[in-house]
Amino acid sequence: MNRTRTFMLMAALVALFMGFGFLLGGRSGALLALVMAAGMNAFAYWNADKLVLKMHGAREVGADHPLHRMVAGLARNAGMPMPKVYLVDQAQPNAFATGRNPENAAVAATTGLLQALDRDEIEAVMAHELGHIRNRDTLIMTITATIAGAISMLGNMALFSSGGQNRNPIQVIAAVVLAPLAAALVQMAISRTREYGADAAAAEISGKPLKLASALAKLSQAAARIPNPVAERNPATAHLYIVKPGAGGVADSLFSTHPAPANRIAALEAMAGSTGPNLSAPADPWPRRRGPSALGLPRSGSDA
Repeated sequence: MNRTRTFMLMAALVALFMGFGFLLGGRSGALLALVMAAGMNAFAYWNADKLVLKMHGAREVGADHPLHRMVAGLARNAGMPMPKVYLVDQAQPNAFATGRNPENAAVAATTGLLQALDRDEIEAVMAHELGHIRNRDTLIMTITATIAGAISMLGNMALFSSGGQNRNPIQVIAAVVLAPLAAALVQMAISRTREYGADAAAAEISGKPLKLASALAKLSQAAARIPNPVAERNPATAHLYIVKPGAGGVADSLFSTHPAPANRIAALEAMAGSTGPNLSAPADPWPRRRGPSALGLPRSGSDA
């Protein structure tokens, strides 16, 4: 059912892109938009994961790294292929997954995440990222972001091109304002749906829904006060992270790429209650700024 709903949303986004092309160039514009969408999707399918990892300056870690061993155990629990594991030298505690399918996937954690959370919380966060891979969210969100970005780009072209000045004002408003807004709303709707699904998958894979809940509380607080330069330079990457950079708010919003942290935490607490006894220990207090990380790694960005 989730795949059917996502496919329908994706089809609606492509149709929106074609409609936008029709507003700008009639039937030939719609056909050109379809060709462009197919080309962008093909490029995103094969290259988006590499671009995302390069954008973040991610570096792959080997099988002897504690984080790699942790992810390997979780992947076995989930019955999934082992993804590549990366670290990002970034103070903001966060994590993301990318890749076109479970056989060609990667998970990445920031050095700040390893320093901010205890071991069980890190495990729950990485299980969340594996949940995205298992649910094939990574490909869906990459393609959605590609098309939504293209609609916004064409909107700017329509606004500033000389041809746009000769068009019907209503068409220009629809093309420049309404189409990109609708694309953003579809993208955000998919983002919010996938976060709840990945949280549920993480609870299943790690068996620690309350540890994920405590991790989300810590991460959302940290994201609101610790900058994320990559996300600030590239806002379209915000949907990749487990918590939105600059997280905040108390309610799910149409204009947010993520559900409100409080709602996700409540859902995880409900899962823990429905599965019997508490599956996780109480959350540790926020760790000191100095000392080893939860995985026994140094706090510097060199190998943390």
